[in-house]
Amino acid sequence: MSIAQQIDNFLAASAFGVVGASTNRDKYGNKVLRCYLQNNRVAIPINPRASTIEGIEAANSIAELPDGVDSISVITPPTITLEVVEQAIEKGIKNVWMQPGAQSAEAIKLGEESGLNVIADGSCILVVLGYHEH
Repeated sequence: MSIAQQIDNFLAASAFGVVGASTNRDKYGNKVLRCYLQNNRVAIPINPRASTIEGIEAANSIAELPDGVDSISVITPPTITLEVVEQAIEKGIKNVWMQPGAQSAEAIKLGEESGLNVIADGSCILVVLGYHEH
């Protein structure tokens, strides 16, 4: 499958989890969440230390995501990304997009071996969806 097809499959989801969502508007974890919102997509921030981000109720973990969330954006340090992929597999997530800087060779290998659609080639959702700072 080409990277374009992988991205199309990722974006076909009806809702998206944002792992590493941040309350700090200068951080990419916040910009990715706002990017989904700017594109009129349902996005759920995942952050164990915040109850709401950008006015949206946050989940503490991937396990708390509602059913129907098939795609997650990962904006975490690479040391945490492997744990994120393990949780995604447990939850039944189908698509994992590791934003630039979040990639971990171990996490990519585990995701691919588990049949996930893993995007970790340096593609950035902010570029693909056309994020605009407000």
